[in-house]
Amino acid sequence: MAFSEKIRNIYKEELKGIEEAGIFKKERYIHSPQAADIEVEFPKGSSLKKVINMCANNYLGLSSHPEVIKAAHEGLDSRGYGMSSVRFICGTQDIHNELERKVTEFLGTEDTILFPSCMDANAGVFEAVLGKEDVMISDRLVHASIIDGIRLASAEHDTFKHSNMKHLEKKLQLHSDKCRRVVITDGVFSMDGDTAKLDEMVALCEKYDAMLFVDDSHASGFIGKTGRGTHEKCGVVGKIDIITTTFGKALGGASGGCVSGRKEIVEMCRQKARPYLFSNTIAPVVVAGVMKVFDILSASTERRDKLEANSTYWRKGLEDAGFVLQPGDTPIVPIMLFNAKLSQDISNDLYEKGIYAIGFFFPVVAKGQARIRTQISAGHEKHHLDKALGVFIEVGKKYDILGKTKQEIIEMYGL
Repeated sequence: MAFSEKIRNIYKEELKGIEEAGIFKKERYIHSPQAADIEVEFPKGSSLKKVINMCANNYLGLSSHPEVIKAAHEGLDSRGYGMSSVRFICGTQDIHNELERKVTEFLGTEDTILFPSCMDANAGVFEAVLGKEDVMISDRLVHASIIDGIRLASAEHDTFKHSNMKHLEKKLQLHSDKCRRVVITDGVFSMDGDTAKLDEMVALCEKYDAMLFVDDSHASGFIGKTGRGTHEKCGVVGKIDIITTTFGKALGGASGGCVSGRKEIVEMCRQKARPYLFSNTIAPVVVAGVMKVFDILSASTERRDKLEANSTYWRKGLEDAGFVLQPGDTPIVPIMLFNAKLSQDISNDLYEKGIYAIGFFFPVVAKGQARIRTQISAGHEKHHLDKALGVFIEVGKKYDILGKTKQEIIEMYGL
């Protein structure tokens, strides 16, 4: 057979090395709806454990909201389970167009096109709208899905230092001879929780006749005064040429994504983006649920406001306890540990004490940047945060990392 024992053993040895290094990823099985309190089976075959979830993308607590579930049921009953087709053949229902209109209105753009996921949106947009005579200039910390999309495009690629506007300007000057220039950034950077300087980036793009692309997956629904995203927070609504985002995080937590922005860009994606042309349409049940999410967000900022208060409370508690945190003002609060095995060990100890928070390490983050990334939700109540904070402090004391600097932790545990 083609898969010989020699080949099998190569993979076995590589997997063994990952496990021996203490960085083997093991999945947990959730036996309940996504929420602040969940029931988890870990390891496989063990009894269920009730834990507080501190690492979901469920920022607004809408993943199991009764109104969203009801809307999804109604969508299932009225439009069926799936489309069994791509959009341009027979995969477009009236509700797909309706959701596109809702997204466009919410984001303050000209038009929107749905994709099966934001990863598909990022994979398809650059190839569809750029050519060999163009250049893509990306922040060095953009999401992996953006990097994959960049690799698929024929345009030249360059980078600028993370959030460094002087370096970005130099790159725009360097590539002034290109036909089209697009600056590429996350809105909120998912691993660190910091926000892109979109106001400064817009000014540079206007100065050098460049387009601006923003992946706002970790911002749509809750960043900005009314939750429109980082462009609202930075005061540049209507000035972003391309926004991609997901419905799989704050906006219901199911699946699906989109490209939203200039109508010509959207139409180019409709004509040429391969993940759009060759992937099934978002299921009607998901579309119906997401539309209800937008109704909820348009009616009140209550959940967004609660999330902001929860995030501030959580960050202050960790800072006061002496953890090393990445700076930021979003619901993403990374606790820096620098050592991959340490992040795994602390994650396991937290779980044993009823707190679900996963360790992140290479290749998800750069080597030597291991962390526990905590993510706050509007679904968290104060008692959730207080219990979680108490457990984090208890485990932090066990490993003697409270009040320690980055260098001291590295000296204790290494990179």
